[in-house]
Amino acid sequence: MFEQRLAQTADLVEARLADILSGRSPALAGAPERLLAAMRHGALGGGKRLRPFLLIESAALFGADERDVLDLACALEAIHCYSLVHDDLPAMDDDDMRRGRPTVHRAYDEATAILAGDALLTLAFALVGQPSAIPAEARIALCVLLAQDAGAAGMAGGQALDLAAETRTLHEGEIARMQAMKTGALIAFACEAGAIAGAAKAADRARLRRFGETIGLAFQLADDLLDETADAAQLGKAAGKDRERGKKTLPSLHGIAWTRDRLAGLVGQAEMELAPFGERAETLLDAARFIAARDR
Repeated sequence: MFEQRLAQTADLVEARLADILSGRSPALAGAPERLLAAMRHGALGGGKRLRPFLLIESAALFGADERDVLDLACALEAIHCYSLVHDDLPAMDDDDMRRGRPTVHRAYDEATAILAGDALLTLAFALVGQPSAIPAEARIALCVLLAQDAGAAGMAGGQALDLAAETRTLHEGEIARMQAMKTGALIAFACEAGAIAGAAKAADRARLRRFGETIGLAFQLADDLLDETADAAQLGKAAGKDRERGKKTLPSLHGIAWTRDRLAGLVGQAEMELAPFGERAETLLDAARFIAARDR
C-alpha cells in the first residue's frame, strides 16, 4: 500500500514537472530548447520522488490538499535534480550513469549540464514564490528556508565537505555533519515545508523538522550501506565509489551489523517524534521504515 502511494505521488510530480519543463511555464518562456531538453533529461524519467512525497504527506498531516502544494513539491524536486546534475560532473563525483541512463553532461556536454542545473535551481524559487493557495507570508518563509537548506549551510555546504573528504580523512563527527547537510537538509526541508504550507503551529513545525532530520540521517546511512553491498545494476549508477576514492562512511567505520542497528534506532526515533499525531502520521512513519530498509 505504501509503495503504491509513493508511486502515485511520483507519477503526479512527474506529470507536473513535465508540464512545467515543456516551456509553457511563465518562468521558462523563451528558454532555449536545448537547455530545456537538458533540464528535462536531468529532472524527468526516473526517481522515487521521495522528497516531494514527504512534503505532500507532511502538508496533508495538517489538512493541506496535495493540489495546493504540488508546485512547492516540484520546486523541491527541481533543487534535488539540479544537485544530481552538478554532482555527476567530472569536477565533482564524475559519474557517467544516473537512474540507468547517461548523466546530463554525457548526454549533452559539461557546459550545458552546468546551465541546466543552474536553471533548475532558479526555477525552484520561481515556483515557490509564484501566487498560489499558500499565503504570501508563508511563501516568503519557504523561500528563505529553501535557500538555507539548499545553500552553503545545507546541501551545497555538505557537498563541499564531501569533496574535502577526498583529500583528508574525516572523523566520525565530521562525517555525520557532512551527511546531515548534504542529504539530510533537503529531507528536513520537505517535512518542515509541508508543515509551513499546512499552517502548522510552531511546535508542530519543529517536530516535523526533527522527524525530517532523523529520516535524512537514515536515508544517507542506508545509501552508504547500499554503496558497500549493492552492485551498479541494482543502483542504476556506479557502486562502491566512496570506497574506491578512500572516503570513510559510517558503515565502513562500524560495519554492516552496526549500521542496521543504527537504522532501526533512527526509525524508533522517528516514531517518537510523530507519536502525538497518532494514526494520521502512519504514512509518514511508513516512509521512515521504507527509507531505512530500501534496497536500491
